[in-house]
Amino acid sequence: MSDETSRRVIFHGAIVVLLGLAAGFPFAFVILGSMTGDVRAWRMAHLEGVLNGLVMFAIAGIGSKLTLSRGQQSLLGWCLIVTGYGNVVASILGASVGVRGLEAGGSLANTVVYLVFVIAVVTVTTAMVLLALGTRRSAAAR
Repeated sequence: MSDETSRRVIFHGAIVVLLGLAAGFPFAFVILGSMTGDVRAWRMAHLEGVLNGLVMFAIAGIGSKLTLSRGQQSLLGWCLIVTGYGNVVASILGASVGVRGLEAGGSLANTVVYLVFVIAVVTVTTAMVLLALGTRRSAAAR
C-alpha cells in the first residue's frame, strides 16, 4: 500500500474512532438513565467506531507488506474507508432512531440503516479479499 493511501486510511480511521468515541456519550447517558434508548444499540455504535478505526490503522500499518497493483491498493484503501464510515454511521443512526437494520423494510430509517450496512459488508469483504490476495502474493514472491 502506498504511503499516500496509508495516510488517507489512517486519517479517516481517526475520524471513525472519534465518531465511535462520541457515540460513547449517549451510551453512557442511556446506561445512567438520563436518556432513553437501547443500551445494546449504543454499545454497538460506540464499539463500531472504535473497532473499525483500529482495523483501518492495522491494515494501513501492514500495507507496505502487501503485493498489490496500484489500483488494488487504492481500492483496498477506499473499501476500508467506506466500511469504517458505513458501520459507524449506520450504527449511530440505528441507535438514534431505534432500528436495527437487519433487513430492508419497515420504516424508511430501518431500510436506510440496512442499506448502509449492506454497503459496508460488500466493501469489507472486498477489502479482506484484497488483503488475502496481497499477502499471498507477498509470500509467493519470497
